[in-house]
Amino acid sequence: MLHFGQHRIQAVLWDLDGTLIDTAPDFIRIIKQLCAAQNIAAPSDLAIRDQVSEGARAMVRLIYPNLALDDSNLLAARDGFLQAYAEHIAVDSCLFAGLDAFLQQLELNHIPWGIVTNKPRHLATALLTALNLDRRCAVLVCPDDVSQPKPHPEPMLLAASKLGIAAAHIVYIGDHPRDIDAGIAAGMPTLLAAYGYIALAHRHNLNSWGANTIAHTSLAVASCFTWS
Repeated sequence: MLHFGQHRIQAVLWDLDGTLIDTAPDFIRIIKQLCAAQNIAAPSDLAIRDQVSEGARAMVRLIYPNLALDDSNLLAARDGFLQAYAEHIAVDSCLFAGLDAFLQQLELNHIPWGIVTNKPRHLATALLTALNLDRRCAVLVCPDDVSQPKPHPEPMLLAASKLGIAAAHIVYIGDHPRDIDAGIAAGMPTLLAAYGYIALAHRHNLNSWGANTIAHTSLAVASCFTWS
């Protein structure tokens, strides 16, 4: 039996980018390629990582800081960025260190795991397939599947429904305040992945996010759980 603090756990759900999979290297590669093609100075790797959880527009705006988020030129650049990403989605992306072993442990003990992400379904599916995780993942919920994405609890509750497991017995692991807010709103115990893509604005006082536990490294995630 799996426990997370005082909670008896029957399933584990993950955010995708920055929590389960380290996708930043591919975003960094594509941003630098776009900058090189236009002879524009590329933002730092750290700056790009800081914006991954904020979405494609935020990352592309690092190249064009003077453009508003709704500027048609920025939106066109975002579309080009996403096309390049979709074509080469898992060149450098991989599971964070230690997490494959933890997933295998869950699978051996018949504890299903899944993903609730704000990444569009076609990209999330392509990424999981490229990393041979698609058949291992018990449930995938994306913005395409709901009327209100995270931080609303709707995606969390949909995942719980698809698994047939009460939210109170599912841990949600994420690296953004919206992940923790969504998990709490759904009645799930939550684990903050402090090793993820946490923007500078969100790094202060991680305890204030309200997560049950904080994992400061991906190798520490498994130690947040106990077996009996």
